[in-house]
Amino acid sequence: MSDAAAAPAWPGRLAGPPIEEMRERWGASYRFLVTFAVMIGTIATILSATIVNVALPQVMGAFGIGQDHAQLIATAFLAAVTSTMLLNGWLVDSFGCRLTYAAAIILFVLGSIISGAAPNEGVLILGRVLQGAAAGMIQPLGMQIIFQVFPAERRGAAMGLYAVGVVLAPALGPAVGGVIVDGAGWRAVFFLGVPFALAGLALGLVFLPGPSHGGQRRRFDGPGFLLLVLALLALLTGLSSGQREGWESNRVMVELGLALCAAVGFVLWELRTETPMLNPRLFTVRAFACSAAVGLVYGAALFGSTYLVPLFAQTVQGYTATRAGLLLMPAGLAMVLVFPIGGRLADRFPPWMPIGAGLLLFGTSSLLMHGIGTDTPYWTLAIWMLIGRIGFGFAMPSMNAGALRALPPKWVGQGSGAVNFARQFGGAMGVNLLSIILERRTQFHVQALNDTQTGGPATRALLDQVERLLAQDGVAEPLRQAAAENFLSQMLLSQASMLAFRDSFLAVALICAAALVPVAIMRRR
Repeated sequence: MSDAAAAPAWPGRLAGPPIEEMRERWGASYRFLVTFAVMIGTIATILSATIVNVALPQVMGAFGIGQDHAQLIATAFLAAVTSTMLLNGWLVDSFGCRLTYAAAIILFVLGSIISGAAPNEGVLILGRVLQGAAAGMIQPLGMQIIFQVFPAERRGAAMGLYAVGVVLAPALGPAVGGVIVDGAGWRAVFFLGVPFALAGLALGLVFLPGPSHGGQRRRFDGPGFLLLVLALLALLTGLSSGQREGWESNRVMVELGLALCAAVGFVLWELRTETPMLNPRLFTVRAFACSAAVGLVYGAALFGSTYLVPLFAQTVQGYTATRAGLLLMPAGLAMVLVFPIGGRLADRFPPWMPIGAGLLLFGTSSLLMHGIGTDTPYWTLAIWMLIGRIGFGFAMPSMNAGALRALPPKWVGQGSGAVNFARQFGGAMGVNLLSIILERRTQFHVQALNDTQTGGPATRALLDQVERLLAQDGVAEPLRQAAAENFLSQMLLSQASMLAFRDSFLAVALICAAALVPVAIMRRR
């Protein structure tokens, strides 16, 4: 079988005419119509990335699971996005934008139904995987369409407008999800994106093009895809197992070793095959490699902080799901204004300038979050988050447009998938690693605080006061001491949890600082 064969002539209306015919049919307005159609589907699928974060405490209670299992509900989606995102180039070359988009929307609706009706955590994770797989197939489509229908001098601005949908959806997801969780229960959040997905499907069947006439159909990189899925699955499973089994256990060593072997095998295979799913040679282009590295960090910082903030607000400050989700609303609305500005900056300034400024703002936001406490006011937290999201809004269009501008035209399709892959992989790793940091630092601070409780006068005075209050409420004497000690343990756990959240936000600030290194490399001519 040859590596490339002539693309088949797809019959019927479903596949759609090539993009040249669509331009002639719809005229100058076509570029906006097709971009809007893809944006609707993107918003529907990516909304599911973070909308579940505010529902995690309720899901943990419903299924009786701990944080080590609950974080898989978030990371399973992101890992699936990462896995299928690189299939986009082959799918579009083989079947065209319209069929790829339609299949992804149908898969997303199926995953939403499975998630909303899940009887246990395993089925819920399966539904999240299907949702994420659909999102990964759709995300790169928007960037490809923009580069096909907009002239070079307007791509940055178009990318900024499109990025509003890509990032505004996960930014506003917790706010919308909180209202739904409090009003209709956690299962309802998985059905929110379905109407938007169906609307996007209808628009896509009208405006998205089919395969180009005379185009080339690449052979599917099956071994590469299997190695990538194996590497991601083994890595995320190993990180999750490490929290439960211990990092030196045989199971964790085997899983992480398998992930390393699969990752090395993936790179070696992609260098060898003539039809790579992810061409490693993309990263020999310095500007592209640096943009991808910064995208990796931004993905970790954005999705990681979006995971941490609602969790902190509910578990430490006692917010409802609605109030916790609304913390991100001002930041999300600010991005609506900032992304178009960031797109224009991408057209007028070298990429390193908006990217560097955005990193400094996001790092400053995370450093401020390092000072959170149980009494930190609501609007203080909201403003701290706002600063970081403004920085992201300035940087993202320059990351995307700068990365693809540096590539030759024949690599733009794979480059679109690769730069999105970097950001989503960073998101999956960021949520997973920050979950590990949070749990381990909580254990560390619990032990440290327990060591301070040596039965001194201050501790004894607190216990005596609690016992007196319990006596006033009519609690029997044999129960007072145990209840007072339990109250003290809960106080220590709450304090340890707050300190662990501080450490986690400090970790986000540090990786933002580390990302200034590739930005400095981008500045070199």
